[in-house]
Amino acid sequence: MNVHRLSVLAAGVLFATGGAALKLAPNLAPLDVAGLRSAIAALVIFWFVRESRVRPNLAVLGVAATYAATLMLFSVATRLTTAANAVFLQSAAPIWVILLGPVLLSERVRPRDALTLMVLAAGVTCFFVAGDSATATASDPALGNLLAATSSLTWAGTVLGLRALGRRGSNRGASAAAFGNLIAFAAAAPFFSAVGDARFADWLALIWLGVFQVGLAYVLLTRAVRHVPALDAALLLMIEPALNPLFAFAVHGERPAGLAILGGAIVVAGLLLNAGLGSRAARPNRSPG
Repeated sequence: MNVHRLSVLAAGVLFATGGAALKLAPNLAPLDVAGLRSAIAALVIFWFVRESRVRPNLAVLGVAATYAATLMLFSVATRLTTAANAVFLQSAAPIWVILLGPVLLSERVRPRDALTLMVLAAGVTCFFVAGDSATATASDPALGNLLAATSSLTWAGTVLGLRALGRRGSNRGASAAAFGNLIAFAAAAPFFSAVGDARFADWLALIWLGVFQVGLAYVLLTRAVRHVPALDAALLLMIEPALNPLFAFAVHGERPAGLAILGGAIVVAGLLLNAGLGSRAARPNRSPG
């Protein structure tokens, strides 16, 4: 495995630490954590990725705003429900990409996409019938699941927006990520309620989240994806939903409900199925001999 693929894999591992780390700042309100994490991450991306410092146009700001909504929704959802539920529900974003892609980007739905849609829909349904009980690290699972599902829609909007930017010959993914974090901070700041109560451990969690879990992860990803095919990158990033619940269990002893585990397994299986079918379709035919 070359250095670029290792960079994508490392980004996925850093992303996966978010579920556990977001719950390590108990003295801060969810919006405090979301906003401060994004402020730190924006500084990291602006500092290390030169392309992010270009002046954004309206299209980039639109994608950035959608990404900011994703950051805030996912951060709050992770504090309210289990880390596994949050990450698996957000991973169902391809449902919305499949449904909205033909309308917004005139992209046709392939047979494997329709199959993926049905598999992912079945997986997501499991989360909403699982009936998780409130715990110390998941105070309102029903609301958290709803916010996580909504974040799948905003994340799909982010992906579709980045595709649209790419069609215009623009390579502004890093700029959208940096300004998205900046917008998330600006949107959350008026609602900060417990920043003065933060303790040393809370600030350590915030530094990890901002510098490493978001900032460094995007630095690695934006530099590596230039050299790694999109399909390969997507498969390597599947390490995030695989490791996120494990980190949350190791740090917090957090156990999702059985149906939620089943739903997560279905979601991951659906994504891998789609990627696998796509890989076969893209493979050139070889003549025998």
